[in-house]
Amino acid sequence: MRYGILGSGMMGQEHIRNIALVDGAEVTGLVEPDPGMRARSEALAPRARSFASLEDMLLGDHIDALVIATPNDQHLGELERVAAARPLPVLVEKPLYTQARERARIEALARDYPAPIWVAMEYRYMPPIQRFLETADDATGGIKMLTIREHRFPFLEKVGDWNRFNTRTGGTLVEKCCHFFDLMRLALGDEPVRVTASGGQAVNHVAERYSGAQPDIWDHAYVIVEFAGGARAMLDLCMFAEGARFQEEITAAGPEGRIEARVPGPGRFWPPSLGPAPVADLRVAPRQFGREAPESPRQIEIPVDPALLEAGDHNGATFYQHQRFLAAIQAGTEPEVSLADGMAAVRMGLAAQAASIEARVIDLADWPG
Repeated sequence: MRYGILGSGMMGQEHIRNIALVDGAEVTGLVEPDPGMRARSEALAPRARSFASLEDMLLGDHIDALVIATPNDQHLGELERVAAARPLPVLVEKPLYTQARERARIEALARDYPAPIWVAMEYRYMPPIQRFLETADDATGGIKMLTIREHRFPFLEKVGDWNRFNTRTGGTLVEKCCHFFDLMRLALGDEPVRVTASGGQAVNHVAERYSGAQPDIWDHAYVIVEFAGGARAMLDLCMFAEGARFQEEITAAGPEGRIEARVPGPGRFWPPSLGPAPVADLRVAPRQFGREAPESPRQIEIPVDPALLEAGDHNGATFYQHQRFLAAIQAGTEPEVSLADGMAAVRMGLAAQAASIEARVIDLADWPG
């Protein structure tokens, strides 16, 4: 399968490195306007041809599938350009869109686009989170409470520093946290009905200026989501907490027990002075209360192939995602992460931001966003 990469900045290069590890896949086309990023991507994919535009790359028979890894506010327009020129199978980076008014255009793509569009929700494919998703219902007896905590480093520098501003990213609870809202829906197998939140910008980027403008991207939040079936989920995000041993901790609890997945951050950010970097793990703890023969908690390390850790910052997830994307294309099956999934995650993020700004609970059934 021959892939074209549209946008080969930090995430585009991660896709290139991981596609190179997938049997039967190679990158044969690149579109990247920034000369420095283009040079780096060409070094990673020496057999690929660089094109001046998306339309140029889509002409002829250069590629069989497309990866869109451009800034957030470009994703929707680029999907529409592909639809108009040559509707190939597409893996599009999250978030799918950034403004509530754009949802109707996504719905039109979902209705009319003739090839698969897979939304890149890498967190689903992190090995400890995959194991968590597979076993959480059995371990808990049915999830009643779900908590996702991400304590991490600030947003990294990107070309043009587009990720410093809400207008281009959709805001932190869309840009970053659509991953977590996607995981909530997936783990619970249910749809959200109410959202409330409190968040803002406390520490990161406040002293920076770009063409005189101060960044307004949020760096922390709490979000509570109620689901139709009665379960509750909470997000705890802090982006000035890079000292955490684990970057993501996901916990589910129910009548039979508790299960927790813990995922370390990228190894390149772990100080060597602290010794070996932590390994992802899963902890399963059956309930003890009222049991004559209580079971001991079990802790299971889930190591990831070092080559996959080296290829990206998502604990091997980008590789596994590409394996499954390719398999879906070859088998003619539906994407595992659909446009509907991408829309739902963005809508939850937009609602959480609105709930925080307006200091209220948002009932999603009545919310126009």
